[in-house]
Amino acid sequence: MEGLVNARRWAGRRVLLTGHTGFKGGWLALWLAQWGAEVSGYALAPEAGGFYERAGVKAGLHAEWIADVRDREALLEAVTATQPEVVFHLAAQPLVRASYADPAGTFATNIMGTAHLLDALRQQSGVRAIVAVTSDKCYRDLGPPCRETDALGGHDPYSASKAGAEIVAASYAASYGLPLATARAGNVIGGGDISTDRLVPDLLRALDTGAPLHLRHPDAVRPWQHVMEPLAGYLALAERLMDDPGRFGGAWNFGPDDREAQPVRVVAERLFAQAEASGVAPPALTVGDGSGVHEAGVLRLDTTKAAAQLGWRGRLTLDDALRLTWLWHRAQHTGQDLNAFTRAQIDAYLTATP
Repeated sequence: MEGLVNARRWAGRRVLLTGHTGFKGGWLALWLAQWGAEVSGYALAPEAGGFYERAGVKAGLHAEWIADVRDREALLEAVTATQPEVVFHLAAQPLVRASYADPAGTFATNIMGTAHLLDALRQQSGVRAIVAVTSDKCYRDLGPPCRETDALGGHDPYSASKAGAEIVAASYAASYGLPLATARAGNVIGGGDISTDRLVPDLLRALDTGAPLHLRHPDAVRPWQHVMEPLAGYLALAERLMDDPGRFGGAWNFGPDDREAQPVRVVAERLFAQAEASGVAPPALTVGDGSGVHEAGVLRLDTTKAAAQLGWRGRLTLDDALRLTWLWHRAQHTGQDLNAFTRAQIDAYLTATP
């Protein structure tokens, strides 16, 4: 990781992080605080038992707003108070199936929430880098590995909302000269994710309870990656934006090597193998035929741009990512200090030889 990111550049730096109470945002907040950044968070109230609570994220924050990105005035207040140098925008409605239940709310959060934040930031003079996180599902055609220049689209409301957020971000960057990049990551896994209707959290809950688990789309292929992989990319991207926003603005993919994009059933089998090696008997699995609400069958990302221009590439295999996730889960059940355990996983990731 040496040369990709520089911890010294973050010491004392004012950072605003939206979505810090979520799984991915919580990991990033802890990482930045570990490096000495002055991290302010803006997000909805955390879910009980999630990463934010279990890993003690709040202790490392400089300031915190528990509020909705749809609340324009509250967001403007937070931006004005923090005067951020760097902004990571992760606050979102992040679930495909939830978007079918509440499409208007998904559009309001993911599109207008992004617009509210960028509208507040365009009024600040000291912002040096903005990384807005969208999704690998923002592309119109998901079959072949998607490149940043491919057309945006989205069948389901979630995917369409992320494509909309991309368009909003591009418009603000072009219209107001914001030092802005968007990041499109693959399916992220890791310790502390308790989301519903996500494969790995559902698998871990089944392992805990022994209850049978139904795989809706067992043959769906996704670019699985450990949460630390895209976060390292976001940090590297923010550092490059601070130095040269003209060159490093725009869209960036962060995903695993194409060989690590595997079907749902393979992920389940490999995680259960990790559990069995620890003496935990896996539950029964049933599989569906892929019917129900539409979800993409195959999703892969082309990360050539990030490799060539940022020097970023996925370092962990799928088995590595599942092992780290299982170890975090077991640490939780054995009463370990999860703040220290998470920081140790980050340190090991940063110092490991690719």
